[in-house]
Amino acid sequence: MSNPFTSNKKIFAAYASMWFLIFLSHVTIIMVVQKLNLFSAVTDSAIFNFIYMVVGIGIWYAVRFNSLENYSTVKIFLNHIVAAVITAGIWVAAGDFIVTKVLSKDKVYIEFLAKSIIWRFLIGILYYIVLVSIDYVIIYYNNFQEKVLKEVELKGLIKEAELNALKYQINPHFIFNSLNSISSLTISNPQRAQDMTIKLSSFMRNTLVKNETQKSKLVDELNNAKLYMDIEKIRFTDKFEFIEDLKPECREVEVPNMILQPLFENAIKHGVYESLEKVTIKLSCCMEKEYFKISVENNFDPESVPRKGAGIGIKNIQNRMKLIYNQDNLVVVDKKDSNFRVTIYVPMSGK
Repeated sequence: MSNPFTSNKKIFAAYASMWFLIFLSHVTIIMVVQKLNLFSAVTDSAIFNFIYMVVGIGIWYAVRFNSLENYSTVKIFLNHIVAAVITAGIWVAAGDFIVTKVLSKDKVYIEFLAKSIIWRFLIGILYYIVLVSIDYVIIYYNNFQEKVLKEVELKGLIKEAELNALKYQINPHFIFNSLNSISSLTISNPQRAQDMTIKLSSFMRNTLVKNETQKSKLVDELNNAKLYMDIEKIRFTDKFEFIEDLKPECREVEVPNMILQPLFENAIKHGVYESLEKVTIKLSCCMEKEYFKISVENNFDPESVPRKGAGIGIKNIQNRMKLIYNQDNLVVVDKKDSNFRVTIYVPMSGK
């Protein structure tokens, strides 16, 4: 850590201001109490206080050297006691030598200077204690700030790692389902299986590119999710239809990557797979108060036997939304009669 009194202009300005106030107080006390003339008082105060101001900057290095990492508390205390005595002695000797040369003809002042050596020495020790205390406070504050920044950085890295883990979790889950669909078509309809493979390749290419960032525009997410829908459309032909209802202001909103595809996959798996009737999958988006409200809903057969699954999709979305926006109420699941809907609320602030 560099010396804050030389590397930080604000700290140096505060330090110089402190010594200026000491200088004025020194002049006032000498003139009022000791009845010395203005020139002698100003000279005495300027020389002695300027010397200690310069010495005080160097005390920083003694404080940095005497840290708890290097020495015990007792050792540090003893080191500073010795340093305080030596510093005060040098300060008094240097100030006495210089001011005597300047005011040698002022007999009254020379007499006063001789009588003031002891209390100047004690003041020098007091100065040392005050400056050391200030230095330790600065060191503690800087260490605290560094610790806070490191904790913030660490939390950011952990959060990013969790988000990436959740995001990459989607792909294997999706590939598994898609490969099952392709496998079932390989014998019965090779041409459809080939078309499905090409669609899957395009989808994965887009997904891998987007994995470099955490968010993208809703319209881009929708276009990528449509590739998945096209893949399943090859297998199920007319068993489902897709309806899109996006307000113009929603198309450019930033949303987490891969936030729609698990919802469409869920609709296919628990709606289309299980229903004998045609299933309608609808995506809608509008503004509601301070949020963009994005809903994916589908009808299903309430009498069908639900397919078992790991429950990755919706849980994944809930975890990601909580991590990104620091809110745990942004994903609402509503299952009523023969309709299933998942609503995602994206804060307009994007935070």
